[in-house]
Amino acid sequence: MKPPRPAIRSTAEFARYVGLARTTVSRVLNGQPGLKPKTIARVQRAMDETGFTPNAYALHLKGKRTATIGICIENLLTPPAVLKLAELQRRLRERNYASLIEVVEPGGTRRSVRHFLSLRVDAVAFLGHFVEEEIASRVDELKAMATPHLIIDQAGIASANSLTLDRVTAMEQVLGHLLALRHTSFGLLGFSGSARSVRDRLSGVERALAGAGLSLANATTSLDHLHVRAGDFEFGRAVTGSILQLAERPTALIALNDEIAVGAVHACRAAGLKVPQDISVTGFNNQDIGFMLTPTLTSVDQRVTQTAELAADLLLTQIGQPPRIKPLVQLIAPLLVERESTGPAPRRK
Repeated sequence: MKPPRPAIRSTAEFARYVGLARTTVSRVLNGQPGLKPKTIARVQRAMDETGFTPNAYALHLKGKRTATIGICIENLLTPPAVLKLAELQRRLRERNYASLIEVVEPGGTRRSVRHFLSLRVDAVAFLGHFVEEEIASRVDELKAMATPHLIIDQAGIASANSLTLDRVTAMEQVLGHLLALRHTSFGLLGFSGSARSVRDRLSGVERALAGAGLSLANATTSLDHLHVRAGDFEFGRAVTGSILQLAERPTALIALNDEIAVGAVHACRAAGLKVPQDISVTGFNNQDIGFMLTPTLTSVDQRVTQTAELAADLLLTQIGQPPRIKPLVQLIAPLLVERESTGPAPRRK
């Protein structure tokens, strides 16, 4: 049986265990140059033996960085948000940075940011969609403390560093694909609301239609207002059911996300329609459920891996640098993944 590890709670106790001067051990722990390799190896071996870890907060009291990034996320309810958070954390860990994650309620970012600042994090990231005025205030606070920041997945915050999917281009790609298949009438599922992400998508739809000589008012139909959006699968089924009752139903349905699109496909089947022979359906986010569906779902890929990689770069390159006068604003190019749920528009009877 292995002897129990000694309980070591301070650098002084650890130095006594190693048998070196405390100043020498501190230099090794702080990564200072000029030490003999055998001394470094001796300290690292003792850390393995004891499980001792230096106090990160003691380091920041000495003016050193904590190698910690604070991440605010509004919820973990959507798979894309969870994937982006996991990928970002992994990318930061690969660069020897820890992540301090706070899942906040709407309006709760102030408390989280102050907590991050009290722990002297090296930078703060916001992931998801927040109230614009609230996040603008948080950005001002971080700038006042010279703490780098990045807003991921939400554009349009004045003077803020941001990285987001180009949703305008994403919808131009979706409409371009459907227009090439000779569709001219479209049902919009879940596009109600005033969020910037929704407005950007509608802007892309409108721009693509205008390029084809069509107008948003005449070429699209939305019946979102007839249904309470409690769950996306059920909402997609319900709102599609209403659209299919129209005398002149659209030939293509464009859903805000993949869950709504899956509900739409089920509603079409229940009405005796074939997808895509009678009606085409598109989703958004390119989740696994899309290619488990029959037919497989045409969807927009958000390029989560590329987003996380670039987010980590943008955060870490700000650390130790003077605050930027002109904010960083970066867009991620979307990727339309064409699958079986879209096909040529049916001929009108």
